[in-house]
Order: sequence, then C-alpha cells, then structure tokens
Amino acid sequence: MNSDQVLKNIAEDISSCKKCELNHSRDKGVPGEGPTNAEIMFIGEGPGFHENMQGRPFVGAAGDLLVELLDSIGMKREEVFITNVVKCRPPGNRDPAIEELEACNSYLDQQIQAINPSVIVTLGRFSMGKFIPHAKISEIHGQSIRVKGMLVIPFYHPAAALHRPSLRSVIEEDFAKLPALIKGAAKIPEVQLEEHSENNNNQAEQLSLF
Repeated sequence: MNSDQVLKNIAEDISSCKKCELNHSRDKGVPGEGPTNAEIMFIGEGPGFHENMQGRPFVGAAGDLLVELLDSIGMKREEVFITNVVKCRPPGNRDPAIEELEACNSYLDQQIQAINPSVIVTLGRFSMGKFIPHAKISEIHGQSIRVKGMLVIPFYHPAAALHRPSLRSVIEEDFAKLPALIKGAAKIPEVQLEEHSENNNNQAEQLSLF
C-alpha cells in the first residue's frame, strides 16, 4: 500500500473513530494535510473551533501566523505536512487528556511512518512531549535533537505569540533558524532518552494555550 492510500485510510478511520470521548463533540476529525513526500512535518496540539468545523489543521489565527512564519523563511504551507497529536477538538480548547493522546498516538505514528519526513517540528509542549519527555520547552526550543532516527525540533506553538506577544520575537527567531537546522540535520547525533510515557506531557513546561 502506498503512502497516499495509507494516509487516506487513516483519515477515514479518524472520521469515525470512537476510541475516546472526543468523538461525542466532534464535528469533523482533523487528520492533517500536506504532501505525502513532505520533507518537514509540523505537529501541533489539537484542533480548535475552526479546525473542528472545517476538518483542516491550523486554519484559525494560529494557522494564519504559521503561514506568515513559513513565508518569512521562503516556505509554503503546501510544501509541508501539518497535523496534531490529537485529531479531534478537546471541548473548550482545553489541554488534551492522557487517554485522548493515547487514543490518537497510533494514527500519528502511522502518519510519520507513511510520510517519513526528514524533520519533525513540534509546536507546543504536548507534541514535544511525545518525542522528548521531561523537557522544558523554554530550555530546548529551536534546538535540533535526533530521537530514534528522527530529527525533532521543538518550537513554541504559534498561538503562544497570540496569547503572549513578547514570545513572538522568540518564535520568529526559531523559525529563522529552521533552514540552517535542516541543512545541518546530518550532523546531529542520536540522543538516548527514557521511554516515552504520556504522563511526561504533564511535566513539560509551556503556556496553557488551548
């Protein structure tokens, strides 16, 4: 089965998924979007109001800022794959619960395997926690870390700049580094980390954005 069909099947599964309670408040599942051969994969937290209505990731104010940040470094939204750690909107844009992260984890793992991106950029603490447990985003944002063969670069979520304008320059500086980080990816050594536990997400530091 080719990558296009794998991603299509994942999207269909998400649209009817009942693995957690989020299915009761779901208007549309949000599997993600982008080319199957994308070099870069952006992983955020979860769908918001607009995403839930449209079935597309990052289409609200944070999405507008993400497009602006990509434009600033000569990249287009259409060139990257964008998704979230949870595929349905948590009510009231609250943080995703452990059981919700666990329910969606296999979907995300399948997407990563199908796309096989050169670089994964995590946006916010929950996606960072999947790959780099026990970390503080305030300490490692904008740095390249190779985990289990994948180059992971943690960034603040674009919504952080909307809630705390002082972080906008930090986020802009991190994005400005991205082309150089990608270029130097081959030089980044593997880092051995403890096995991931969803509980580790609760130990990662960031704003409570949603």
